Amino acid sequence: MFDKDTLTGHIKDQETVFKMRQIIDKAIITQNKHIVSYTDFLDPYQRKMAISILNRFDDIRYMESGGIDEAERKILAIFPDYMNSFDIGEGVEAILISSSEDGLMHKDYLGTILSLGIKREKIGDIYIFPYSAILILKSEITDFIMLNLQKVRNAKVELRKIMKSEIVRQEDEYLEESHFISSFRLDSIISAAFKLSRNESLEVIKSGLIKINHEKIDKASKEVDEGDLISVRGKGRVILFKINGQSKKGRYNIVLRKLK
Repeated sequence: MFDKDTLTGHIKDQETVFKMRQIIDKAIITQNKHIVSYTDFLDPYQRKMAISILNRFDDIRYMESGGIDEAERKILAIFPDYMNSFDIGEGVEAILISSSEDGLMHKDYLGTILSLGIKREKIGDIYIFPYSAILILKSEITDFIMLNLQKVRNAKVELRKIMKSEIVRQEDEYLEESHFISSFRLDSIISAAFKLSRNESLEVIKSGLIKINHEKIDKASKEVDEGDLISVRGKGRVILFKINGQSKKGRYNIVLRKLK
C-alpha cells in the first residue's frame, strides 16, 4: 500500500496535495477493481505532479485528454495495463456554443456555466470566437449543460456537440513590451509587467496570488527563466518571452508578452 504522505511530501501547495491524494485513491481503485478511473481537469503543473505519482504504481497506465493535444487543461484516464487506450473512452466531449451576440468573453461563458452549479474542475479549455465558443468538458456533465445552458450574459445561445476533429483553438493574443530590469527575481518581473512598486509586488507575492508555469510561488527571490508563464490572479498572465542582453549599467533588457 502506498503512503499518501510519502507520495505528496514534496508538494508545497495544499490544494495540489489534496488533488493528488484524490488521484492516488483513483489509482488504487483502478489497481484493485480493474476499472477505468478519470480525474477532473488538471493544469500542466498538476498533471506533472500526478504523472510522477502514477509512475510509481505497477499494473496501471494512464493517458491525457483535453480535446486537442494543445489543450492547457486536461484530464487523466487511469486504467489497467492490460487494456488498450483505444478501447477506453477519453472522458471528455466538446460543445459548440453559438451566440446571438458578439463580444462575449471567456469569463462570461465560464461564469454562466459555474452559476449552473458546475464545479470549475469539470470544465476544460474554452476557445472564444466571434459569435461562438468551443467548450471542452467532462462527458459526465455534457447532457446537463446541453439542457440547461440557454443564455450567456443576456445573449441567447444554441448548443451542438461536435467531434474532436472540429475543435479549433484560437491563437493567443498578446501585447509585447520591452523593459529594463535589475534582476530576474520574480518581484522584479512582476513590477515591470504590471507597473507595480517593489513593495506592491512583494505584497502580491506574499498573498499567494502568483503562479509560475501553473505552480503557486510565494518567494520573491524565485528566478524567472525565458519562456516562463507567470499568472497573477486578478491582473492577468505574462510570458518572459525573450532576454536581449545586458546594458552598460548592468540592467537586463527583456521582452514580455502580456496575454489578452
